[in-house]
Amino acid sequence: MGTGVNAKVQERVEAVLGALVESGAESGLQVAVYADGELVVDACAGTAGSPDGRPLGPATLIHGFSTGKGFTATLVHVLAERGLIDYDTPIAHYWPEFAAHGKERVTVRHALTHTAGVPQLPVALTPAELCDWDTMCAVVAEQEPLWEPGSDSGYHGWTFGWILGETVRRVTGLTPAEALRTYVTEPLGVADELFFGLPEGELPRTAPLVEGGWGAWLASLPPTAPFRALVAPNPGVWTVAELANRRDYLLADLPAGGTSTARAAARLYAALLGEVDGVRLLPHARVELATTVAVSGKDRVLRAQHAKGLGYFLGLPEMAGELSSFSHHGSGGSIAFADRARGLAFALTRTRLVAPTNDTARLVADEVRALLT
Repeated sequence: MGTGVNAKVQERVEAVLGALVESGAESGLQVAVYADGELVVDACAGTAGSPDGRPLGPATLIHGFSTGKGFTATLVHVLAERGLIDYDTPIAHYWPEFAAHGKERVTVRHALTHTAGVPQLPVALTPAELCDWDTMCAVVAEQEPLWEPGSDSGYHGWTFGWILGETVRRVTGLTPAEALRTYVTEPLGVADELFFGLPEGELPRTAPLVEGGWGAWLASLPPTAPFRALVAPNPGVWTVAELANRRDYLLADLPAGGTSTARAAARLYAALLGEVDGVRLLPHARVELATTVAVSGKDRVLRAQHAKGLGYFLGLPEMAGELSSFSHHGSGGSIAFADRARGLAFALTRTRLVAPTNDTARLVADEVRALLT
């Protein structure tokens, strides 16, 4: 990867991150920015969370929960560009067992836009079951849609990964982790920095996560709130540090999440905007199709207004609310996005899982935009 950082912007971002860690607001942060295909910021601050106080470096791996959904969406679009997946083909065409209980009309487009109607997990699901691919694909295949597929959008927090991941497996013959490596990360030169399930040898490079308000926020939700009742029906499958630090979880192939460095995640989004060291993941027309508003309105699971493209959220606050930007963020405050209007790709990874009221990502992204545009 190129390292032609912009000294002025790098210094400023390092100062901001250092101040946040010094104040105690954050434990460990990575921020990377690409501008017009060039890496201009690759900054970090804090510790990697190990007992010896080892500093967090730019090559430290950090689990980002649903930030990985952006990796999954990108993989699906790469396969669609190759003619292996069609957005309007029913999932059951690739995965016949998925047709059970009225899901025969659910398409790849429905899965990408969270309109498939199956965001729910069984109430008694255990972390060990969550980490078992065959078990979870069987569970998802047996679910009955909670609404008519395509009629409404509700965040498929966990099931997004198995629905699209098993589709990828059926069309490529590769596990999602293998397909991500083959079609995305190896061409990009980040095969050792961006993953679904980690190879066992990468565990020592991975910083443990710590709670910083996210778990308390989840606990504060009423049990009847759709996110609690459907996506996270028991504490064992909450997207908190306890789960993310489990060895079996980090090794599991879970395309609803991802583990990466900030610079690898930013590089992926940069390669959707244009060429990065001669590599472009998708042509402009495919990116336009994937990042145009496909659904918008009140998400029936998140209970907030959201615009979504095909697998990406559009116009989040960290992206200045602009629909020309596309992204996925993760539980506890990680995010990676591309700003089409400015030619910027931005990623922030963190070791402290913070409540939604924490605005570090937005503040740092605003600072970067002001410095580079």
